[in-house]
Amino acid sequence: MASTAKEWEFTMPKKQIRTEKDLQHFLSSDTHNSFVQFIVSLNESVKGKPLGVECLVTERIQSIVDLLGTLSTWVDEIPPATQQMRYGNTAFRTWQERLANSVIDLSSSVLPENLKDATIELAPYLLESFGNGVRIDYGTGHETNFIAWLYCLSCLGVITEADQYAVVSKVFLAYLGLMRKVQTTYWLEPAGSHGVWGLDDYQFIPFIWGSAQLVGHKHITPKSIHNEEVLLGYSGQYLYLGCVSFVKEVKKGPLQETSPMLTDISAVHNWEKVNNGMIKMYKAEVLSKIPIMQHFLFGSILAFS
Repeated sequence: MASTAKEWEFTMPKKQIRTEKDLQHFLSSDTHNSFVQFIVSLNESVKGKPLGVECLVTERIQSIVDLLGTLSTWVDEIPPATQQMRYGNTAFRTWQERLANSVIDLSSSVLPENLKDATIELAPYLLESFGNGVRIDYGTGHETNFIAWLYCLSCLGVITEADQYAVVSKVFLAYLGLMRKVQTTYWLEPAGSHGVWGLDDYQFIPFIWGSAQLVGHKHITPKSIHNEEVLLGYSGQYLYLGCVSFVKEVKKGPLQETSPMLTDISAVHNWEKVNNGMIKMYKAEVLSKIPIMQHFLFGSILAFS
């Protein structure tokens, strides 16, 4: 059941983490624990399940999928500019400007009437979910803002426990598809990339939920990422395999050279260990890093104090 606006005093969220002390305050807070638990709950909802499982898709879930579909059509309407540099296509700034001009209406469109006042707090998270128009980059911090937007919708009761599988298999899948389209159209620079020593230059969350999907699978093991037949046959069903396929498509060359970390992880005995390791890595490499979290926003829902 959705909350009512009277239960909240919505506010424009703002950056709060500037120092190591600020970061430690966040890491020891109920907000951090609740945010991680939201990710873990979604992780549990897809454990052992491929993407195609039939599920309830509520009007609210469909409205979020439709929103992401609208953003995808904008990519078609705003072609990349002709320029010498492959990375950092300036047409992305036009796409971002359209987003900035529309983000209030977009955020409002997924809220029931009694929660329209929450738009002021939710819109900034949505705006920060798709990359930076000035730097023309995108990374795990932007992805985390999208998860924060979903978290806020969950706190307000717009997304419920019954929606969790659909949040991953419908909403996040649509977001991931959009961002891959944006990345390969405008060639955004990776924000805070670890280069070859990262999982992926852009995403982290699909490696968490994707490894959860494969827990207990009878035939696909972590080392199966090196099997082309497995990647061709199952990338559309499992986020993790889809990520590996995308990495191989974008980074030309053997996986051992372009993504040694993914290669190392493929030696882990089972998906349960991979999944637990991914959650720990996300907390350490994303939520515990000042260069990422200094841009994170806090308001009345994701509260800093």
